[in-house]
Amino acid sequence: MNFDRIVCFDLEMCCWNDGRTSRTGEIIEIGVAELDLNTGRIVRRAQHYVKPEHDEISPFCTELTGIKPDLIEKNGKPLATILRSIEQKFGGKHKIYAAWGHDDRILKKECDAKELKVLFREYLNLATLFKLQRHVTNKRLGQRAAMEIAGVSWEGRQHSGYVDAYNLARLAATMFCDKE
Repeated sequence: MNFDRIVCFDLEMCCWNDGRTSRTGEIIEIGVAELDLNTGRIVRRAQHYVKPEHDEISPFCTELTGIKPDLIEKNGKPLATILRSIEQKFGGKHKIYAAWGHDDRILKKECDAKELKVLFREYLNLATLFKLQRHVTNKRLGQRAAMEIAGVSWEGRQHSGYVDAYNLARLAATMFCDKE
């Protein structure tokens, strides 16, 4: 296990605002940013578009994430292919993975449904850790609000997996890296 780096990731999923009982569906984007805990620098980033097998991208989803159906059609790959790529480039089970909230559960649920292996063994919920470190008592605290508390400005468009993972790695640096 490599304890010198944390691989931050963010998922974007198919979503709707039309009264469906399930408001989120299959994963359509995985953003990844690797933080070197010794230097506090983000050393690697990646953006992967995932082609859903059963869901479609709604106009609401496009408005929220900026992800259009034709972008997924052109650049999307099956989840299994994306997971193999992340494992090869970021170290898979040999690294600690982290996200804001329960993206691990979402990924595991979809992997189970598609009979795929989750690519990590170690997972950190940075939302819980941040609230513990900063003594935040709000039941729900979004990543952007946490960044404001930490004095880190948001960069880029929110609800882009690529951007959200990058910003999460920047926030993680304030939590785990020495301030010199």
